[in-house]
Amino acid sequence: MEFVRQVAALPIRRNPDGSLSVLLVTSRKTRRWVIPKGWPWPDREDHVAAAEEAREEAGVLGVAHPESIGCYTYQKRQQAGLIPVRVNVYLLEVTDELASWPERNQRERVWFTLTDAAMRVDEPELRDLVRQTAEVC
Repeated sequence: MEFVRQVAALPIRRNPDGSLSVLLVTSRKTRRWVIPKGWPWPDREDHVAAAEEAREEAGVLGVAHPESIGCYTYQKRQQAGLIPVRVNVYLLEVTDELASWPERNQRERVWFTLTDAAMRVDEPELRDLVRQTAEVC
């Protein structure tokens, strides 16, 4: 099976008690909980493109780690049908939440504990990446 490629940011923040939270957003059409993702940009490194997707979709800024923490696969719905996608995921340590951003009126954003975030996403491989985030940070 041939996969097309996307990049994604896994926005995280450290809470005062030392625990981690993950920011999820809803998808525009199905309203499922997802992480910000999009197509690679030809003129940007993947982690930079992933950070820009997080700004556009979730309204957050931060420090993107240049090394992918892993990948997951999913079936993207398009007019022509489903296409298989492999998504490379990059940690984004959030430093700022914007009050206004491009997709603010199209998505909901919510901070979750690692456990709650893992339970809310549909893709099993993404669920595993979220659960393993504590080991990476």
